[in-house]
Amino acid sequence: MSPAAGVWPRLVITPGEPAGIGPDLLMQWVADGPALNAAVIAVADPDMLAARARQLGLSVDLVIDETLTFAPIADGALRVLPVPLARPAQPGILDPANSAAVLTALDTALRACLDGRADALVTGPMQKSVINDAGIAFSGHTEYLAERSGGDLPVMLLVAGPLRVALVTTHLPLRAVADAITAERIVATARVLHHDLMRHFGIAAPRILVCGLNPHAGEAGHLGHEETAVITPALQQLRAEGINVMGPLPADTLFTPQYLDHADAVLAMYHDQGLPTLKYAGFGEAVNITLGLPLLRTSVDHGTALDLAGSGRAHGGSFNAALRLAADLAVRRPRQR
Repeated sequence: MSPAAGVWPRLVITPGEPAGIGPDLLMQWVADGPALNAAVIAVADPDMLAARARQLGLSVDLVIDETLTFAPIADGALRVLPVPLARPAQPGILDPANSAAVLTALDTALRACLDGRADALVTGPMQKSVINDAGIAFSGHTEYLAERSGGDLPVMLLVAGPLRVALVTTHLPLRAVADAITAERIVATARVLHHDLMRHFGIAAPRILVCGLNPHAGEAGHLGHEETAVITPALQQLRAEGINVMGPLPADTLFTPQYLDHADAVLAMYHDQGLPTLKYAGFGEAVNITLGLPLLRTSVDHGTALDLAGSGRAHGGSFNAALRLAADLAVRRPRQR
């Protein structure tokens, strides 16, 4: 039985791309009836969810809730704030006609968090390509939420157990990474990371390890000058502000117990510098958290997996972990209303 409103955190869930595995993961989670210290409402098309549950052979009772009451509900049931799709979703088959509804669901859930009617947002994977095919410019969940919520600098943080890795740059071609890494960007990203480690995780004095960009952290300038010209001055400024940063450190040795056992987070310079190690450490269980927003948002660490949609073979580890982490972190946040 889910808790009464006002007792446990209130989570809104958007399953993401209706042709992907997001609806599968949500329906499987409800059918399994796992214990969660939170009240949950999905923002989605209930007909689509019901159809996916039938395809997966799952027994799920969907209860329409257009006012976000978060009232108690039986195990195996899910409250749904309906946002209808334009056309019935076919697992594995993208349909640009449904892109507007997918974004409407995200906007509705986001507004619930910003208005204080929900305490956290948990998102399933979205498919950027089909939204752009619909004629809607869309670079990703993170950037969209930041623009709609007034977040100045969204920062991607991946969490796998005790390991936390944030990124200075995210989805850039490797050729463009060096030019994108500036002292200003490093300082701004580290400030957000430091602030939200305190705000979300309750860490009083965060300790942050910072990767270099080049092999061996530039080898004193012999393998690149970004460390001496850009990263080190940025870290000096951060230390002057009272932020505990260590580095720049070679990424091939930073991810070892010698360093990680004495740190709260790692700040990596680019996507494939920090995330391979994290995903190896917690594959299928990692959670994506967007820092720098005026709301708490967690998400899966994977894509839409169109080939698995409707098959019953999608693994819910990351989705379930995103729900648990959102519930745990929401407890620390003061409720707006």
